[in-house]
Amino acid sequence: MGEDKPFNKLKKQFKRMNKYIIILFLTLISCKEEPKKVNKNEKNKHKITQTSDYSLIKTQNSKGLLILFPCFPCDSKNTLSEFKIKEISVKNGISILAMNLNKLLYLKQTEKQELAEKLSKIIQENNLSKENIFIGGFSSGGNVSLLISDYLVRNKSLIKPKGVFIVDSPIDLLALYKTSKKNLKRNFSEVSVQESKWIVKMLENEFGNPKNGISKYEKNAPYTSESKNIDNLKGLEKLKIRLYTEPDLEWWGKQRRNNLEDLNAYYIQDLSKKLEIEFGSNNIELINTQNRGYRANGERHPHSWSIVDEKDLISWILE
Repeated sequence: MGEDKPFNKLKKQFKRMNKYIIILFLTLISCKEEPKKVNKNEKNKHKITQTSDYSLIKTQNSKGLLILFPCFPCDSKNTLSEFKIKEISVKNGISILAMNLNKLLYLKQTEKQELAEKLSKIIQENNLSKENIFIGGFSSGGNVSLLISDYLVRNKSLIKPKGVFIVDSPIDLLALYKTSKKNLKRNFSEVSVQESKWIVKMLENEFGNPKNGISKYEKNAPYTSESKNIDNLKGLEKLKIRLYTEPDLEWWGKQRRNNLEDLNAYYIQDLSKKLEIEFGSNNIELINTQNRGYRANGERHPHSWSIVDEKDLISWILE
């Protein structure tokens, strides 16, 4: 009996080990055979890629590509935070390329070429569709959108945009300069004063004082209302164009003491009329919104991405 005790102990340990092995085996088999859970509500899967130049949301079986440019101090992260376009785009099979290109009110010729090459490279490297491309931007990003779209069309790029849109953009650089000078005289809002100081200094350094001539302003701005100059937009004749703005005079008057002629909206409306004369009215849409402008943090501001109705925009792209 004494000699059997070690054997019995070993036998019990062996049985216990077998029990654990069986449990482990069953667990592995169970994991292997269980199918992956699929979200049945997800109509179009997507892949997200982020680099120092852009954020890409690529959908499967893409029906188009939406290229977005941010406001002056912003980036792609800010764009996708403020502009609630991701969900509706993915649902409808529209890929989104949100660019980090910022701090530009206009594009020099070399910058247009470099940006065109960069966009082409991104599209080729990520195997994105070239069939249904739309370009748009908020604030200064709208200026970039208009200018690069014009460049792509005129230079017969592999990228052929079908449409372009802007969101409350300062399209008239000469008017922006003059409004900034008025804001400095008013000396009412600290935000307005500081922004206006920077704008006046930058534009004078780039294009000179407009009292000495406006040709450099005309050469670089999307539009110059004083001379009705649209030389930088003539390549857009066959594209669909949307111009979004929210001319809330009450808000601008209270916050900055601005009147209608101080607002981006005034010059956007003027551009709309000019484009309709030059291109016809079929492809030109001026969209004046009311009480839609709110930042992602809930702050009321008519100069915001939120003035765009995302569902309506996607419908416009898919038309």
